[in-house]
Amino acid sequence: MENKHTFYVLQCKDGTYYAGYTNHLQNRIDKHNAGKGAKYTNARKPVICIFAQYFDTKQEAMRQEYAFKQLTREKKERYMKEHANEITEE
Repeated sequence: MENKHTFYVLQCKDGTYYAGYTNHLQNRIDKHNAGKGAKYTNARKPVICIFAQYFDTKQEAMRQEYAFKQLTREKKERYMKEHANEITEE
């Protein structure tokens, strides 16, 4: 799924979630685990990708990332469960 506009959710070692946007999912996950992805994940690695949703445009993916970050943990988990069929691997 290289060069696809992707909204993704990582689960950190401490069980917390990190949501982000990328256009190359595996490279971004690798950067997070190398400590170069985000300050938040740097202190909580390793991380695993538990959800990915693909969009036609960067704007759509980033809009979904923002909306997801506004949800409570319970609603985040419900969202991921309801959209689980959209998880795909590279």
